[in-house]
Amino acid sequence: MDAQGRGRADDVDPADQWVLNPRTGEYELRLSPSAPQSSVPEPRTEGRRTAAPGREVPPQRRRRPAPEEPVPGRRGRRPEKKKSRGKRVLLWTGGTMAFVVLVAGAGGYIYLKHLEGNVSTTDVGNAGSSSFSKDEAFNILIIGTDKRTGEGNEGYGDKGSAGHADTNILLHVAKDRSNATALSIPRDLIVDIPDCETVQEDKTTKVVPGSSGVRFNQSLGDLGRDAGCTMRTVTETTGIKPDHFMMADFNAVKTLTSAVGGVDVCVDHAVDDPKSHLQLPAGESTVEGEQALAFVRTRHAFGNEGDLDRIKVQQQFLGSLMRKMASGDTLTSPTKLVKLAEAATKALTVDSAIGNVGTLKDVALELKKVPPKNITFATVPVLDNPAEKVKATVVVNEAKAPQVFEMIKNDVSFTEVEQKKKDKRKKEDAAVAARLEGAKSEPSEIRVRVLNGGAATGSAQQELNYLQTRAGVAKSENAGNAPADVAKTTLEYAPDQADQARALAEILGLSGAAMKPGKSVTNSQGLPTMTLTLGKDFKGAGVKLDAASIEKPDLDNASTADQKLCAS
Repeated sequence: MDAQGRGRADDVDPADQWVLNPRTGEYELRLSPSAPQSSVPEPRTEGRRTAAPGREVPPQRRRRPAPEEPVPGRRGRRPEKKKSRGKRVLLWTGGTMAFVVLVAGAGGYIYLKHLEGNVSTTDVGNAGSSSFSKDEAFNILIIGTDKRTGEGNEGYGDKGSAGHADTNILLHVAKDRSNATALSIPRDLIVDIPDCETVQEDKTTKVVPGSSGVRFNQSLGDLGRDAGCTMRTVTETTGIKPDHFMMADFNAVKTLTSAVGGVDVCVDHAVDDPKSHLQLPAGESTVEGEQALAFVRTRHAFGNEGDLDRIKVQQQFLGSLMRKMASGDTLTSPTKLVKLAEAATKALTVDSAIGNVGTLKDVALELKKVPPKNITFATVPVLDNPAEKVKATVVVNEAKAPQVFEMIKNDVSFTEVEQKKKDKRKKEDAAVAARLEGAKSEPSEIRVRVLNGGAATGSAQQELNYLQTRAGVAKSENAGNAPADVAKTTLEYAPDQADQARALAEILGLSGAAMKPGKSVTNSQGLPTMTLTLGKDFKGAGVKLDAASIEKPDLDNASTADQKLCAS
């Protein structure tokens, strides 16, 4: 805005009038008493206002200040009959969303509906969850496509592409919001794509047949496959079911980075890539728009010029974007928040279950609770495809990947989250410790059934043998497999079995946290019994357990969102 325009009350940007209310911690938009307000968002105009094409509105001659420009999303209000010198106040709330989404602000019902109109949705049926829960762990599949949409994107991607799943990140957010894992899935990973039911424009359904031994990126676009097909392919490959998806094309990187004023990146050596048109000096730079898109798309500037190296660069970029979105410079700027709200919603296609701005805001606020230092970026462990002489695709590393998948399925963090544990222990120490205190039964009086909830095959029988022959717990029996696998070993017992539970906890080395007051079940003799479920932390028959420890897998090039790394 030029100096002349800024001098006119009509041309003042509403974002310049946001003021922090120290009592509420929220930003407030202060308007003049007579400011007319539009019921629909309107673009800002520069310079003088016009009443109709070609007709300039003469300056208004009155004592009261000229009306300010309509604020997007606020309802029009009739002039008050009584004169008032007080200022009306509008509250603004904003939320931040990691990766491709940030901000789903509430600046009034109409503006929310305007933002909601920006978002495209896809009905994925039972491929995901029917609703979003703020009290549970959740998985969001983030998809970046190579589809050419939007002005200026003619030179990107494959001409005529239906939009393949070229960038894929499975984001798992822990139930207690202490940590999250962003697991990249290589586009060239060889997978089996299952049959996929898709919803057509006329609301009818069509089953797209599956394919075996094909690239992961073919799970979207090919044969009319939609994002629900990609979600089903993730479930088929990893055993982890995505609850929701968010999909964006080339425009997302350009608009989001411009909205935050650029993202800081670092490269070990100067880059001049004629294919992506990326040019950067060695060291730190700030990129946005076209340059940011070139940064995340380039393959030939880093590492072995392959997709796995590009994934690492994209992870570093996303970490930097997250830090910029969460920075005070962004969160205290109403102008940036509005730009981000517009850019994020226009860039997104999501599943119907989260296709309204209110739910997107809820997702954003839940993500905002996760400390960046506990957001782990990792890639599915893979190996070169042994069936190829010229290595172009990869396959799942069966020695490493299953443990990664199981940790995510069981909500186990890849970071230590020590402070979170300490804070939680302070609150729970007294109650948890009390579970281990008090009288203990004799081993011969303990009745317990043993279930295998994810330990190695045969573990329940091995533990049963130990209890009966070595520990004196004769009233024990093997109850087979648990209904679902669990990460940590637990002992559930009724209140009147507390003395038995304490005795068994001492024998097995269970912590108070592993003891779960609940109810008893009946054993094969019809008598009440406790339930011991062996989790993935089970280390062998007779080995003392520490339910808080699980050995972490060795992940190549894993990083966290708070780390500032340089691409090489």
